[in-house]
Order: sequence, then C-alpha cells, then structure tokens
Amino acid sequence: MQHFIITINSSFNFALINKNGMKEFVLLFRMDITTKEAQPTGEQMELYMAQWMEWINDIAARGLLVNGGKHLSSSGKMIRRNNVISDVPYTANNESVAGYILILAEDMERALIIAEKCPVLQGEGTSVEIRETDTQGAI
Repeated sequence: MQHFIITINSSFNFALINKNGMKEFVLLFRMDITTKEAQPTGEQMELYMAQWMEWINDIAARGLLVNGGKHLSSSGKMIRRNNVISDVPYTANNESVAGYILILAEDMERALIIAEKCPVLQGEGTSVEIRETDTQGAI
C-alpha cells in the first residue's frame, strides 16, 4: 500500500507526494484500436507481451509501479455537451487510449525516462502520454 502526503501550494493546487518524496504519474497508452490492418498478429502480440512484461516488471522491481493500471476495451461510448452520444471511443489521428498504468517518479523528467522505454512505442501510430495525477485546481 502506498502512503501519500497531500501538499497545498499558495495557488491552492493539490499534489500527491508519497512518503519517499515521489509524485504519482499516469502513463496513457495510445494506439490505433480501430483499423484492422494496424492490429498485431498473434505472433507479434506474443512478442509484444513478453517485452511489456519485462518493462512492467522492471518498474515494479524498483518500487515505482502503483496499483491501478488497466487495458481498455476497444469498444465504448462518448458523450458530449447536449447529450450528443457517439457509439465509439474518442480517437484522434486513428489513435485512442488503449490502457494506462500509474507510476511514481521524482518529477516529470524521471517519468519521461520510464515512459521512453515503453514497448508500445515500437508500433506505428502509437504514443505514451505522461500526466501528473491529482493536481486539482491546475488547468
């Protein structure tokens, strides 16, 4: 179980900092989840999963993996203002959020170093977005 301290700065923004002075970051994995040709073969998926587990296990072994990551289904709905509903998840440039993990890092630069090694980045049309969590009030 991770223990966090809530800090409030002079702008009344909140930040979660764990007992070791680390901040929490979410890594959002984006990829083309809609185009059939962009989906890996079974053989490719087996290789990708081995690389993924090696990367995740390294993060966990260093005590930097926070519980709560998930793979997301390729189906979903999106609702916009005035109850305009789409029967597909949000995509931009054929990319959609396919999953996420939560990590601990001292700062954004250290979180970026972890994200740069993500095997998801080996695929075409993929990206990893890094965001610090729980900075309420900061837009």
